[in-house]
Amino acid sequence: MTSRPRIGVVLPRDLPPSQIVPYAKTAERLGFDELWVVEDLGFRGGLVQAAAVLGATERLRVGVGILPAAVRNPVFAAMEIATLEQLHPGRTDVGIGHGMPGWMRQAGCWPDRPLTFLTEYVTTIRDLLSGAESGGLRLEPSAVPDVVPPLLLGVRGPRSLAASGRVADGTVLAEPVAPEYVAAALDAIAPRGEHHLVAYNIGAVDDDEQAALRTARPGLAWIGEPDWAPHVTPLDIADEFAALRAASATREEFAERLPGDWVARLALAGTPAQVRERIDALGRAGVTSSVFVPAGPDPLAALTGLARVL
Repeated sequence: MTSRPRIGVVLPRDLPPSQIVPYAKTAERLGFDELWVVEDLGFRGGLVQAAAVLGATERLRVGVGILPAAVRNPVFAAMEIATLEQLHPGRTDVGIGHGMPGWMRQAGCWPDRPLTFLTEYVTTIRDLLSGAESGGLRLEPSAVPDVVPPLLLGVRGPRSLAASGRVADGTVLAEPVAPEYVAAALDAIAPRGEHHLVAYNIGAVDDDEQAALRTARPGLAWIGEPDWAPHVTPLDIADEFAALRAASATREEFAERLPGDWVARLALAGTPAQVRERIDALGRAGVTSSVFVPAGPDPLAALTGLARVL
């Protein structure tokens, strides 16, 4: 375990296309270690974004977080991942997950046995990237990368986390990620060796702590939904949190009523010193990459403030 994770930033899914390359270049110039692209239904493809960002930068490590497994045939997914690795060696992490069940059902690609499908999918991709045959198919020798890039699972349920410990190089934990949730996730993952743990968190940094908390607050509106229960259950505020969500008529009301100290626990929000300590606490818990999801109306402008913790 490390006491200081690598620090990254998410490329927002709705960032205007004209800002994608400037955003990546700014993140690299400011000194961030990583940039993670998002593939959400109806927005932009993760692998295409990753290719654009890798081609526009020199040092920045790029994570894909996450590719829904059932969307792409594993052979063609392996071909695309191999191409990224050959063009930009050693700079890509690939997150793969179930995808949001509602979205996947809308798209007509939710498998009958999601966990079995996911583990077999990742195993197939790893075999293909290693040059091995899978199902009678293999990559041509010239298409096999020298090194298989890290394959991570973006999952949250206990059985899926356990699968990540068995078949993946790491796990992507979606926001919010508190140290208590890291501990619970690692108990379920039960890693057998080195395991990369990526933690997304809403981020806002300001010399005025209250201003940072106000900026971060709207980004927490979604976490009262049932899918996010595993993130909050390990916390000592879990029961009060659930009661507040039940008493709030809308997500927006819920976010507005969150106590400031809860916002501070559920986001990387505060002064530079406070946020550094929060990142260090995540590192002590086992996080190896702490990734900001920029809060506020202008993600590109937010990068400068977030970089104050570097």
